[in-house]
Order: sequence, then structure tokens, then C-alpha cells
Amino acid sequence: MAKIEKSEQQWREELSPDAFEVCRGKGTERAFTGLYCDTKSDGTYRCTCCGEALFRSESKYDSGTGWPSFFEPVAADVVTTERDVALGMERIEVMCTACGSHLGHVFPDGPAPSGERYCINSVSLALDEDDAS
Repeated sequence: MAKIEKSEQQWREELSPDAFEVCRGKGTERAFTGLYCDTKSDGTYRCTCCGEALFRSESKYDSGTGWPSFFEPVAADVVTTERDVALGMERIEVMCTACGSHLGHVFPDGPAPSGERYCINSVSLALDEDDAS
């Protein structure tokens, strides 16, 4: 997968202030405020920064946490994880492999078949809805 590299200024010009804060600044949107928290539409959730396909609606479920949650990405190599010790807690950060965008965190308390909960910020996603035909 080709890596997408842009300057901080390029990202600022292309993203909304909220998307820049979350995706490039590793921020977190407030629970239950994101566009896709309650979305039930079928489709592919793509990285808002680069358009890479990340999650399918079939893996989305209601975790009750206030953020879109998925039990698996579309493929193992589309996301990268690393240890995150910010804010005085230890978590596993999830990033887009293609552009390095911060997406959210993954926790080991999800449903079968993976047992994982990818807790993702809505602002880091763009839903490409399936055609209704």
C-alpha cells in the first residue's frame, strides 16, 4: 500500500478543523455527537483523510459507547495499531495505514467473531453508501 504523505499545512487546508484535530492531532470527539454513531446505512466506511476503505457496515454494531464501533476492518492491513499511553491510561490506538490518520482505539471487549471493538471517531470516517438498486 502506497503511503500518503502531506505537510501539516496541506492537511489543515484539506480537512475541517474538527477532522484535523481528531485525525492529525489524535483528538477524540465527544461521545454520542458523531455523525455515524447511530447510522444503520449499508456501505463502506472510508478514511476521511485519504479515502481508504476501512470498515464495512456489516461489521458495525451498537456498543453503547457513543462512538461507531466495528468488530473488524475490511482487511488486516488497512489499519495499524500502536500503544497509546496518553491521558494517564494505556490503550491501543488505531490509525489508517495509508495516511497515518488517527481513527480511534481498539479494545478486547467486542463481539464474535473477533472479540475486538474498534471504537472509531465519526469525523475520521466518510460513509460510501451502497447503491439501493
